[in-house]
Amino acid sequence: METVASPQPLKPADAPAPDLNDPALYINRELSWVQFNERVLAQAVGDDHPLLDRVRFLAIVATNLEEFFMIRVSALLRKSRAGLDDVSHDGLTTKATLMVVRRQAAEMLSKQAQCWSQQLQPALREHGIHVLEPDEWTPAISDFLRGHFESAISPALTPLAFDTGHPFPFISNLSQNLSVVAVPSEKTHFARVKVPDVLPRFVALPARLAPGGPETQALVYLEDVIRANINQLFPGTRVESAHLFRIVRDADLVIQEDEADDLLESIDQSLKQRRLGALVMLQVEETMPRRVLDILMENFEIEEENVYLMRARLGFGDWMQLGNMPRADLKHPPMAPAVPWMFNAPEDVFEEIRQRDRLVHQPFQSFSAVEEFLQAAVNDPHVIAIKMTLYRIGRDSPMIDLLVDAVEAGKQVAVLVELKARFDERNNIKWANRLEAAGAHVAYGLVRLKTHAKVCLVVRQEGHEIRRYVHIATGNYNPQTARAYTDLGLFTVRPSIVEDASDLFNYLTGYSNQRHFRELLVAPVSLRSGLTALIDHEADEARAGRVGRIIMKFNALTDPELIRCLYRASQARVRIDLIVRGVCSLRPGLPGVSETITVHSIVGRFLEHSRIFWFNNRGHHKVFIGSADIMERNLDRRIEVLCPIHDPRLVQHIEDVVLDACLRDTHCTRLLNADGTYEEPVATETAVNSQEHLLQWYATERRT
Repeated sequence: METVASPQPLKPADAPAPDLNDPALYINRELSWVQFNERVLAQAVGDDHPLLDRVRFLAIVATNLEEFFMIRVSALLRKSRAGLDDVSHDGLTTKATLMVVRRQAAEMLSKQAQCWSQQLQPALREHGIHVLEPDEWTPAISDFLRGHFESAISPALTPLAFDTGHPFPFISNLSQNLSVVAVPSEKTHFARVKVPDVLPRFVALPARLAPGGPETQALVYLEDVIRANINQLFPGTRVESAHLFRIVRDADLVIQEDEADDLLESIDQSLKQRRLGALVMLQVEETMPRRVLDILMENFEIEEENVYLMRARLGFGDWMQLGNMPRADLKHPPMAPAVPWMFNAPEDVFEEIRQRDRLVHQPFQSFSAVEEFLQAAVNDPHVIAIKMTLYRIGRDSPMIDLLVDAVEAGKQVAVLVELKARFDERNNIKWANRLEAAGAHVAYGLVRLKTHAKVCLVVRQEGHEIRRYVHIATGNYNPQTARAYTDLGLFTVRPSIVEDASDLFNYLTGYSNQRHFRELLVAPVSLRSGLTALIDHEADEARAGRVGRIIMKFNALTDPELIRCLYRASQARVRIDLIVRGVCSLRPGLPGVSETITVHSIVGRFLEHSRIFWFNNRGHHKVFIGSADIMERNLDRRIEVLCPIHDPRLVQHIEDVVLDACLRDTHCTRLLNADGTYEEPVATETAVNSQEHLLQWYATERRT
């Protein structure tokens, strides 16, 4: 990797130093997130991906926006409804942030609808997939759907009346519903019919009814079939109208850990309360009569400004069903991850790791390397203990089966299951119960701290000594996400690292008050101070006229203290490249503040998830990988781990293959401007599509 001398300061020595606390130097976190989701939407709008993969990106944008409202906007609304109007470090008040977020969310909802109706839906038709609107139904289609409604849909529907004798029904989060105005006599009545989420959103028609002939596919929307046959649910009653609405609730859990006798039971109770969360968004069809909307608003106790009038479809997250259609010609070719190093001889996994440190880069290399490591530990009679952190592991996890097998094989198994992993709480409770039932030692984390670190420690009896093997990664122990997220994992037996890993598990599962780690940077103990020292060292080098150089890759940058640290390094003329996939509150390119900082955002086929921290260190490069982003929560309220890479070959691989590809990318990358906008970089002769480049690189079977 090229290392250049630090530029000399351009600012006159007597010029006043900028105030690094000035709100103008920071980008609002929520608005930066909206910009990120715009970059995801661009993957659906543009033609860089096959058609059905573009449809999947449209669904991802929708689910991203829903989660943003359930967590981030809900927090702002709680403050606003409580009469608080805090000022964030970028200078925006809570009310001002809400106002801008609402406007931009409405624009994004409109762009999603346009992307579907003007681009994706017509393009699907060109490839023989017809998603029909009701005005395109022929009499034969209507007849078929009437029968399908009676046999396959109507039994799943439950009309719920709302009048003096029937209370307003409970409406579940993210559900799509029809508000029905019925006239059974002289008095108007209202009812709600939920569009069942247990049924597919898109109903397939027989090939004989497809408008393009039997070689094409035709689908209709489930809600349209229900609305067209709604009278069957109200015999003897005239249905005046039926209009769709959809709600998004506050889904952030408030867990009183200090007062909880049993954390598992407390979280289980909190999950039950989540379904009752206050509304943060109400979407309704634009044609809904005002009197019906008023009834909904009154019963949901929601303000007018949180109501979104929709001209198009609701709930584009369901479009994932379309994206998963079995049309290989409209998707990226199936990816065959490169065979990891350890598959040379699975029975010699531990010997391979003893020889030298090993690195696995997913999804370009197979996650099976991690499974093989754990499987080897289960099968090896010399392994006496396995310790592991589990954050997000998915619904069907082979990792749990392996850990249960280890218990049954007589190993000591200790697992830290983080019950507070947002939206994975139920899965993790289930896995914790299963592991405990099998006889594993299960801990649930520390009070007020989430355990986000990704660490697996294997203890092995080798002759008269005990040897420990550790895997430390940037991503979760989840085979499903390992096929779609870019992540790095290190296998090592280096004594100082495995000793730190042992101390970490004692810290997590016992009463250890560990305050010192030899090599690992661990939040909230040493990560913030460690990163600050590394950045400051590069600044000191630059001030002394030597090379100061930093490259960091992570998912989000919002911590004001670390941003100021980077600003100071830039003022010292340290060259800094940040690869920040999502939210970034730092403004690059500001005169006298961040002139030497560039911010790249890579959004492509795979979700960029790896965290890498590279420091020139006077030519003796220091490289760390791990679980932490640069956010207050990661640095101060989570257990995070960054691990140094010592093997010179792995350091060179990360520099010359991984980071180099990211920095040369002009295909998936957008560059952040000082005003908070993003633009395409200028293509060069050496430009690459970093993700495709890495796929090809690892396919050559070069191993790390």
